[in-house]
Amino acid sequence: MENRSYVGDEAWNADTLPAGTYHQHPPTHTHAQHHTTLDLKAPPADDKPPLREKWGRNIEFLLSCVALSVGFGNVWRFPYTAFKNGGGAFVIPYLVVLFIIGRPIYYLEMVLGQFSNRGCVKVYDLAPAMRGIGVGQTVAIFTVITYYASVLAVTLRYMVASFSPELPWSTCDPDWVDCVDSSRLGSVTLGANVTQPRTSADLYFRFSSRGKTITGTACSCKNCNQFHSKTVMHSADSLDDGLGFPDWRLALCLIVSWICIVSILIKGIKSSGKVSYFLAIFPYIIIAVLLVRSLTLEGAWTGIKYFFEPQWDKLLTIEVWYEAVTQCFFSLTICFGGLIVYSSFNDFSNNIYRHALIITSLDTVTSLVAGCVVFGVIGHLAHVTGQPDISKVVQSGPALTFITYPDTIAKFSFLPQFFSVLFFFMLFLLGIGTLIGIVTSVITAIHDQRPDIARWKIVIGVGLAGFCIGLIYITPGGLIILELLDYYGATLVTITLAVFELFTFAWIYGVNRVCKDIEFMLGIKTGLFWRVCWGIVTPITVLSILLVSLVQYKPQNVPFGYNALGWCLYAFAVLQLPCWAVYAMLQKQGLVWWDRCKAVLRPMADWGPEDPAKRSEYGIFIDVYKRQFAERTGTLVEKVRQKLFK
Repeated sequence: MENRSYVGDEAWNADTLPAGTYHQHPPTHTHAQHHTTLDLKAPPADDKPPLREKWGRNIEFLLSCVALSVGFGNVWRFPYTAFKNGGGAFVIPYLVVLFIIGRPIYYLEMVLGQFSNRGCVKVYDLAPAMRGIGVGQTVAIFTVITYYASVLAVTLRYMVASFSPELPWSTCDPDWVDCVDSSRLGSVTLGANVTQPRTSADLYFRFSSRGKTITGTACSCKNCNQFHSKTVMHSADSLDDGLGFPDWRLALCLIVSWICIVSILIKGIKSSGKVSYFLAIFPYIIIAVLLVRSLTLEGAWTGIKYFFEPQWDKLLTIEVWYEAVTQCFFSLTICFGGLIVYSSFNDFSNNIYRHALIITSLDTVTSLVAGCVVFGVIGHLAHVTGQPDISKVVQSGPALTFITYPDTIAKFSFLPQFFSVLFFFMLFLLGIGTLIGIVTSVITAIHDQRPDIARWKIVIGVGLAGFCIGLIYITPGGLIILELLDYYGATLVTITLAVFELFTFAWIYGVNRVCKDIEFMLGIKTGLFWRVCWGIVTPITVLSILLVSLVQYKPQNVPFGYNALGWCLYAFAVLQLPCWAVYAMLQKQGLVWWDRCKAVLRPMADWGPEDPAKRSEYGIFIDVYKRQFAERTGTLVEKVRQKLFK
C-alpha cells in the first residue's frame, strides 16, 4: 500500500516541509504562524509503510515505456500527417517540437513520477490545489481507452480474417455495384456515370447496413442482409438515424482484447513488465520484415520519395506547426499520466535521463520507418493501378490502415495472407502495449486514492466499464462518435491540462526545485537547456497551440446535440481543476483565505521519496536550499531569474 496524503490530512497545518517523522501542535485558531517540531530521524523499521511495487528489472521499465509510446500513432497518424503537411519538410518542425516540447515534458514527467513514487493524481501532492489536473487527465485517458480498445478489436477482426484461403476483401461481392476487386492489377476503366469506383477493401471495411458507404457514395445492393456477414464496420454516413447496434463479431473481438489486457494487468506491474519484452521487441521484428518487403515492391521508391519530398512553403504556415505539436503529444503519450505512473514504479536512483533520450529518439525513428513502410506500399499501389498521382490513393487515419494497406496486400502475388497476418498482428501488439500503459494509469489513480480496494477488483472494474462503453464505437455510427470524442475528450482536454501541468511543475513547484530533486535523486546537475524549456519555451508553445485550437475551432459535422455532448465532456474534465482547488482550500481550517491559498500551493508534509530514510535525508537537503533561497532579495525579474536558473 502506498503512502497516502489527502488534501485534508493536515487541515490546520500550513507548514509543509518534507520530513521523515513529524509531530504537530494542535491548532490554536489564531493568525499567528503555526509551529512544527520536526524529527528528521528515520522511523523504526517496524513502522515503515509498505513500499510501492517495483519493476522486476530496469529494462522492463524501458521496454514498457517503448510499448506505451510506440503505437497506432506511429503507423497510421505520422505518415499521413507528414505527407499532408509538407512531406520531408514536416520532419523539420516535428524534430524542433520534439526537442523543445516532447523530450522536455517526457523527461519532466519521468522525474516527478520516479522521485515521488506517486501516480498521475497523487503526484500533485506537490501542490494539492492542482490535483484536479491529474483527475482531468484520468478522465481524458479513460476516454482514449474506450475507443482505442475498439480500434484494437477491428485490428483483431482483420487479423483473424487474414487466415482465410483467400483474403475476404480481395474480391467484390456479386451484389456490389461500381466495385473493383482489390486483387486486380492495372488501371480501371470507369463507366459513364461512375466518378469514383470503390475497391472491395473499401467496401469490406465501410459498407453500411443502410446500403451506403461512409462518404455517402451510392452503392446499391439486391439483398443488404448479405453485407452484414461480409463487412466489418457497417459504417453509417451520418448520425441522423442514430448509432445503430454493435456488430456481434466485433463485440467478440472487443471481449478478447479486454481479456488480454486484464490478464496482463491483474497481477500487477511485474507481470506487465515481463510481457513488455514481447510487446516492445517483436513488433520491431515484424516492422523490419515489412520494410524489406515494402522496399522490394515495384514503385515503392516513388512512394517513399513522395513521402520525404519537402514542400518548403508549408513551413511558414501555423497549421504545420500545430500538427507537429499534436502529433508529438499523440505519439509520445505525454501529458496523459501514463509516464508518471510507469516512472512511479522505478527504483529511486534509476537513470531516467538516459531512458528519456533513448525512448524519444526511438519513437521518432519508428515513425520515420513506419512512414517508409506505408508509403512504399502506397507507391506500389499507385504503380499497379496505373495511377500517376500518389495523393489519389492516400487515405488518412483508420482508412490508411484498414483500406489502403489491405487493398495493396490483396495485390501481392506472393503470400498475401502471410503479410496481412504480420501487419495486423504487429498493429495488435502495438495497441496492446499502449493500452496496458494507459489502463495502468487509470488503475493506479484509483488505487492510490483507495488502497483498501484490492487491485484485481479495480482492474476488472475498469475492464468491464471500458468494454461496455467501447460497444458504442463498433456500431454503424461508431466511427463518427470516435472522431467526436477524440477531439473534445482527448485532444482538447489534453492540451488544455498540459498548460496547467507545465505551469504547476515549472512555476508553482518551481524549475529550481525540480532541478534540486534531480540532483538529490540522480546526483547530476540540470543544464540550461532543460531549465529554459521547462520554464519558458515549452509552456508558451503549448499555450499558443491551445489558443490556436480554440480560435480555429469548427464544430464537428454531426448534429448539434453531439457537439454539445463533446463540450460537456471537455468541461467535465477541465472543471476538475477548480473544483479540487476549492476542496483543498476548504480542508485548510483555521487559516485566513490568503494563508489557505498559499498552503494548498505548497508541497504536502510527506512529499518526497517514499522511503522514510530517504525522505528524512531529503528534508535536510531541501531545508538548506530553502534557507539559501529565502535569503535572496531583488526585483521581480531577479526573483524569476533565481527561480529558473539558480
